[in-house]
Amino acid sequence: MRARVSGLMERARRDLTELVAMRSVADPRRFPAEECLRAAEWTADAFTEAGVPCKLYETPDGSQAVIGHRPGPEGAPTVLLYSHYDVQPPGDGWRTSPWELTERDGRWYGRGAADCKGNIVMHLTALRAAEPRVGVKIVIEGSEEQGTDGLERLLDQDPELFRADAIVIGDTGNLAVGVPTFTTCLRGQANVVVTVTTMRGALHSGMYGGAAPDALAALVHMLGTLRDAAGNTTVQGLPGDQRWDGAQYPLERFREDAGILDGVAVTGTGTIADMLWARPALTVLGIDCPPVAGSVAAVQPTARARLNLRIPPGIDPQDACEALAAHLKAAAPWHSRVEVEAESLGRPFLARTGGPAYSAMTAALTEAYGQKVVTRGQGGSIPLCGAFQGHFPDAEIMLMGVEEPRALIHAADESVDPSEIENLALAEAIFLQGPHRT
Repeated sequence: MRARVSGLMERARRDLTELVAMRSVADPRRFPAEECLRAAEWTADAFTEAGVPCKLYETPDGSQAVIGHRPGPEGAPTVLLYSHYDVQPPGDGWRTSPWELTERDGRWYGRGAADCKGNIVMHLTALRAAEPRVGVKIVIEGSEEQGTDGLERLLDQDPELFRADAIVIGDTGNLAVGVPTFTTCLRGQANVVVTVTTMRGALHSGMYGGAAPDALAALVHMLGTLRDAAGNTTVQGLPGDQRWDGAQYPLERFREDAGILDGVAVTGTGTIADMLWARPALTVLGIDCPPVAGSVAAVQPTARARLNLRIPPGIDPQDACEALAAHLKAAAPWHSRVEVEAESLGRPFLARTGGPAYSAMTAALTEAYGQKVVTRGQGGSIPLCGAFQGHFPDAEIMLMGVEEPRALIHAADESVDPSEIENLALAEAIFLQGPHRT
């Protein structure tokens, strides 16, 4: 099996080259919709050729999902393989074209090389190498990066299309290159927009400053109460002392991965893993106020901020949103008028481990990598995991993939280490070909 996968790696590179060249950003305002359709058709054809007949399904948000099914032998379980072909906009700062797969220092660079076209290629390579003894379903999403929940709504409409005993979510990554890793929990989120208003209009800071209530200063004060001096998130009503009991994230590796400047401290009083995966985390995403360039000497009557609150398993997103809104209103100085608009909610996810599928995949990963499998959390959210868990509570959901920290997903110079595609494809092929029976 290892030799078969190794022999397929040149084809994997050709596949990824073709996929990366497709500008499949699911935002027709900025990129041609034809690019997403081309990626969807390519993906459906590739999986069909690999032995799982696939076709396109239009989801309620207008995106095209690639879905297919190859039944297994009688009595065998069904395994669903998930990934997505849409990508983030490229942004600035690339050393080479984001739409051309480029090798540099042993890594393959290009938008989507890791997130998530590299995972599509991993699934394809596994299927080409294996002779599955299970039923196989393919679900490749077309608008995951836009968060428009098209696939979740299709799941609500036709759950039987997705029903499976084990679900492999190819959209996470190892703790480091060569360290086989399950992601066992995902933080949920609550996004809000807070608006502070104090006066009917702006006032001259020389004539009125000092007594006129400055809405921007009020907002700054409110935001300052959301973290303590050490950087811990301090939203009243939410716990902030949880601990992560899986694999740890070494401090120096985190500093390097995050690009933290020399002399600048990391935030929080827990371990890095505690802060990233086990506790709430508040981030200020943006502030509406006069920019420095062109600003005038005026007391501001209104200011606004967009906030992102990440929450670990065990906290309900609606409860978190209400706690954040109550905290902001209580923290407002000078009886300022405060409006808090809930923008989006996402449930956290906690995997059930220890079942037969997890045991089989753990053994396959150990064989492929030659070392013990570890577990980690992830600060990002994959709402589809919660949707799958809600519809199929008995299914084992396993999160893995090629997106280790050096991949720089969503950033310039995104890349993938081809050894991750190879080793994960080998593990998945071993898993699919294992002696599975219900």
